[in-house]
Amino acid sequence: MSSMKRIVIYGGKGALGSTCVNYFKKNNWWVAAVDFAANPDADANVIIKSQQLTDQENEVVSGIESSLGGSKLDAVVCVAGGWAGGNASAKDFVSNTELMIKQSIWTSCIAARLSSLFLNEGGLLVLTGAKAGLEATPGMIGYGLAKAAVHQLTQSLSAEKSGLPNNSTVLTILPITLDTPMNRKFMPKADHSTWTPLEFVSTTFHTWATNDTTNRPKSGSLISLNTVDGKTELTVENK
Repeated sequence: MSSMKRIVIYGGKGALGSTCVNYFKKNNWWVAAVDFAANPDADANVIIKSQQLTDQENEVVSGIESSLGGSKLDAVVCVAGGWAGGNASAKDFVSNTELMIKQSIWTSCIAARLSSLFLNEGGLLVLTGAKAGLEATPGMIGYGLAKAAVHQLTQSLSAEKSGLPNNSTVLTILPITLDTPMNRKFMPKADHSTWTPLEFVSTTFHTWATNDTTNRPKSGSLISLNTVDGKTELTVENK
């Protein structure tokens, strides 16, 4: 395992996470998945059992440390998340906001902690924000709030004295709509040609992870995934 590149996929049992696990495995990476359920295709799994933030941190850090056996990571990719709507008058506004914070902010912070402990110098951390989080989201306040926090976290982690290893790169993707089975189930009549394929995302992650820092977007970049007629382009939103 010492000669293999190593990556953690946080959210490795979801639709995008599973696609990433399979893609990196196909390209001969050692892959650890972190989620509430195991991904049988991963080399190692850390299953989250706790509902408390600090306990989740302890579970994930301990599990990854044990799985690595003294080795280091070349990349950490956090694709954990979810969606919930609601404005301030909605009955479930606060509960949905709490869910969004847990799914996006908690996971991103723990991924950052993993990177500070186990990432090689010059390594890569990728988080998942949202294009919608760049603007007001009155119909889904909790979602926009959580994603905006991930965007801010990206800026902080890319700055000096962030605690990450030297020359590491922190990037956040800003999807609009990902082409997942659940999205197709709930939006069967939508224009799927504007949805970003999961394979494009996993390929992009692999390109960033295997190239040296000079060929990646600048650390701290918020990168939107713009898909038109089935073709996706990457745009840095905070140049």
